[in-house]
Amino acid sequence: MQSKSIPLATRPAAAFAALLLSCSALASPPRRRVIIDQDAFGGTNLQSILMVVQAADVEVVGVTIESGDGWQKENAAHALRMLELVGRTDIPVAPGATYPLLNSEEETRRWEGLHGRLPYKGAWMENWPDYNTANRAHYHAADVVPPLDEGSPTTRPLAEPAAAFLARKVREAPGEISILALGPFTNIALAARLDEGFAANAKELVLMACSFDPDASARDEFSLQFVNSPRVEFNCRWDPEAARITLHSRWRKITVVPTDATVGTMMTAALAREAGGADTPASRYFARYGAPGFPLWDETAAAVWLDPSIIRRSDRLAVDVDIDHGAGYGATLSWLPGFGPGLGEPVVTVVRAIDIPRLERMFADAMRRPTPAP
Repeated sequence: MQSKSIPLATRPAAAFAALLLSCSALASPPRRRVIIDQDAFGGTNLQSILMVVQAADVEVVGVTIESGDGWQKENAAHALRMLELVGRTDIPVAPGATYPLLNSEEETRRWEGLHGRLPYKGAWMENWPDYNTANRAHYHAADVVPPLDEGSPTTRPLAEPAAAFLARKVREAPGEISILALGPFTNIALAARLDEGFAANAKELVLMACSFDPDASARDEFSLQFVNSPRVEFNCRWDPEAARITLHSRWRKITVVPTDATVGTMMTAALAREAGGADTPASRYFARYGAPGFPLWDETAAAVWLDPSIIRRSDRLAVDVDIDHGAGYGATLSWLPGFGPGLGEPVVTVVRAIDIPRLERMFADAMRRPTPAP
């Protein structure tokens, strides 16, 4: 059979079209890939996920859920419903750990009896400090999912547990997927134990955790807890053993965004009006279900991953977490490089300050842009 040839008159046009396609491919680099691990209870937890989902140059491979600020089942429902309302049900949600590896509500109560009250305990908060005016006040058992303000999701989470999902996805694409860890680290630690190559196969780990020396002089209600306990931060304190396992795993790169970097950030009424004032799915969602009045804790970590140039000051420190079940349980430990005990503590980049006006601009722009295509 004789093959058909392209007529001479059409060959220049075909070549030009091929050149355009080639240039287009060169002009559109592959999207950055990330798995977001989060205790997606509401407010800053969900707003940070949405910031990343709204980035056109990012592929969110999945969202993995654990307990922390709220219980895992309720957190998963919030995440699923948010993704429905903004039109991104293509992003899978994998349910993970309900309880810490060793820590428990009962042990925390006994610890408080010996060492004093913790100002914040997440899903274990029965009563709030008198000075706290911004809180999320309902307390319930782990298997209860109360009615959600935004309505119940119609989509379902994956049947695959979060740790297995994390390990599988990273193993399928070595060096390509970042892990953005915004909640406690139980899922990450379980993935590291399930697959000892998990951390090394990831591109990087960016985590919202730890506390070094946050500026408590502002005396706002969120910074008051650091006046007397400057090294205690919730994501590490909820599951200290998981935080230690996570840090000790063999990551290519770790960036820690501690509480220090978030002091001075706030979801002000003005920022909320701007972010919620556009006719886009994300903006409409935020206007109705966002949480003004809280610092931009997780949004700061999301912004650092999205655009590291937002960092204004950082240090290189060896970092670990205290797992002695004494007065310092869950506290941040740190040393100058070379001064640690040499027991596997990693040297990481610690973000100490960020460009706050630019963070606010990034958040408002993310809410106001149309939902990216899957």
